[in-house]
Amino acid sequence: MLDFLAELWRFMRVRKKFWLLPILIMMVVFGGLVVLTKGSAIAPFIYTLF
Repeated sequence: MLDFLAELWRFMRVRKKFWLLPILIMMVVFGGLVVLTKGSAIAPFIYTLF
């Protein structure tokens, strides 16, 4: 996993694709929300935000 992140960072740095970073961060955040709220008591409160 660490190799993948290092290679992704090298790719973005060499190709000047820094605009991908916010997109990837938001995908990780939303993915984490989905995983954390799956079947929990907090789920209804988070779903009302969207």
